[in-house]
Amino acid sequence: QVQLVESGGGLVQAGGSLRLSCAASGRTLNNYAVGWFRQAPGKEREFVATVNLNWSAGNTYYADSVKGRFTISRDNAGNTVYLQIRDLRPEDTAIYYCAARNSGYIFYTTQASYNYWGQGTQVTVSS
Repeated sequence: QVQLVESGGGLVQAGGSLRLSCAASGRTLNNYAVGWFRQAPGKEREFVATVNLNWSAGNTYYADSVKGRFTISRDNAGNTVYLQIRDLRPEDTAIYYCAARNSGYIFYTTQASYNYWGQGTQVTVSS
């Protein structure tokens, strides 16, 4: 069982930046493909970004709506996966979830593709 914990959310003004973190309790995420999703009030959860088991920077994939503003990465030890968000907009307001699966070298963009989920971290962007 993998327990994921997100952190780094908060209230920020439009145009600002945040870095969200996703850590696995007691283990490294090196052997997991990791994705970020978000759920805005009244909306369905949507895919944001993912990095597959090849951890190089080129093995990342983003939803079109966030491409260019969001960057998914991991620390060198592989213990934490980050989602850097810049130029925040009010429409980015949502609960952000990280998810992991322990196999696969393709890009997983559906919720059903992931085995493990964190509890989420709230991001609120004021205009």
